Amino acid sequence: MEFRVLRYFLTVAREGSITGAADFLHVTQPTLSRQLKDLEQELGKKLFIRSSHSIILTDEGMLLRKRAEEIVAMVDKLEAEFSSMEETIGGDVYIGGGETDAMRQIARVVKNLQLSYPNIRYHLYSGNEDDVTERLDKGLLDFGILIQPADLSKYNYINIPAKDVWGVVMRKDSPLAFKNTIQAEDLLNVPLICSRQAMKQTFSKNEFADWFGEDFNKLNVVTTYNLAYNAALMVEEGIGYAITLDKIVDTSSDSNLCFRPLEPRLESGLNIVWKKHQVFSAAADMFLKEIQRKFSNS
Repeated sequence: MEFRVLRYFLTVAREGSITGAADFLHVTQPTLSRQLKDLEQELGKKLFIRSSHSIILTDEGMLLRKRAEEIVAMVDKLEAEFSSMEETIGGDVYIGGGETDAMRQIARVVKNLQLSYPNIRYHLYSGNEDDVTERLDKGLLDFGILIQPADLSKYNYINIPAKDVWGVVMRKDSPLAFKNTIQAEDLLNVPLICSRQAMKQTFSKNEFADWFGEDFNKLNVVTTYNLAYNAALMVEEGIGYAITLDKIVDTSSDSNLCFRPLEPRLESGLNIVWKKHQVFSAAADMFLKEIQRKFSNS
């Protein structure tokens, strides 16, 4: 299987037609069609359903698209790493993480490095713990920022000197909005929108579940989410109350929403992680040295 053909396949999948892909790639339609047929024969699977004006991916085609995108991203990352191996340090650093105000800490590290190494570029990927660790394990990310509780057993890590505060985002006209803090009993009889990570029962210690105690299984969870922006839209539309972290949803004076912290106060620590025995590019290695210098003694 040639890498060039994988790029052809991805272009056809993106354009939705042989004609559009051929124009984009500057190859003839017969050449492109032949390459795709050879790919199908090599794999022994039909990848497209063809019509006169468009193509639709089969289930096998969708699987190949996902894997091909990962392969292309990895090759592009490798090429960039080798091209950056010169006296002047440059290149790319790939960082994934959930929504957290602690990203400001990472931004400050980046700002410091920019002064000495302006040729380093940074690529941010947003996702929950499962999204980030999957990409870390595949080598598509150099570093991940994980909000506790999280499984750190496979990774090297440094604690980020910041804490995220848990609370409830609600409409300003909600019955609970008049309270300064929210206690467990306030949440037992209202519809809740909860983070899937916070609801996980796979950790040896889940601080969120411990905070609720024996009432945890009595919660009326009507929606779960992995990123808070969509959860906030559900709150605005009156679906329920979102249990989330502070400072990641707009609760300014112009917003219809407000945030109230949990009482007793519940905070989550954060870690920046990377694969054990990871071989870094010069740019990623420089970033690691800077976060170790800045955070290790915090």
